[in-house]
Amino acid sequence: MSGKHYKAHEVSCCIKYFIFGFNIIFWLLGVAFLGIGLWAWSEKGVLSNISSITDLGGFDPVWLFLVVGGVMFILGFAGCIGALRENTFLLKFFSVFLGIIFFLELTAGVLAFVFKDWIKDQLNFFINNNIRAYRDDIDLQNLIDFTQEYWECCGAFGADDWNLNIYFNCTDTNPSREKCGVPFSCCTKDPAEDVINTQCGYDIRAKEDSEQKMFIYIKGCVPQFEKWLQENLTVVAGIFIAESLGLHSLFT
Repeated sequence: MSGKHYKAHEVSCCIKYFIFGFNIIFWLLGVAFLGIGLWAWSEKGVLSNISSITDLGGFDPVWLFLVVGGVMFILGFAGCIGALRENTFLLKFFSVFLGIIFFLELTAGVLAFVFKDWIKDQLNFFINNNIRAYRDDIDLQNLIDFTQEYWECCGAFGADDWNLNIYFNCTDTNPSREKCGVPFSCCTKDPAEDVINTQCGYDIRAKEDSEQKMFIYIKGCVPQFEKWLQENLTVVAGIFIAESLGLHSLFT
């Protein structure tokens, strides 16, 4: 008595473990973002005082960590388990959301090109609003400092944007010791210094422009962000395409 034998579809181990490896990193990053967000949320007492959610000045980066971390956690988990167990449902779920994110990125790229002047104005408005609230929220302060250090920038379009902050403005009535200065994250770094000099930006904007260039970053964060986006957009698109091709090979 002879029976029918069906040859199962062979999935390349290289492709499967490439997708799994990519998603385990993605998932771990999501866990890290969620952990940081939840820790910062509880440290600020939001969990015990729900009314404080609506009383946060400027942008609260805790929400950014929670939302991004949550999305990364769910997608990374689905991608990891789906690739490892070759679960069609989880892989399709992951691929659909990957496609949505990729489509949103393409749409954002087109809209950013078409409405670049309006987006510049909105980004400038957003950054300046958060410059005003720099000392009001420790998480916001850390985020701005990280941004200025990472992109080697100062303010939205230049160091003078820090005039918007009551502690750093150059008015005669300002009693602050930080008057006419900038945060330490605007200062150029000396590789020989192991300890950060948090007072390096004091009185710096009272000096001539030529002298300021020796001590602080002159470029604003908006043009530096545009430059970073142009340099990294192809890398992000390449990762998405490689991941998509890998998923396609699992389904065919």
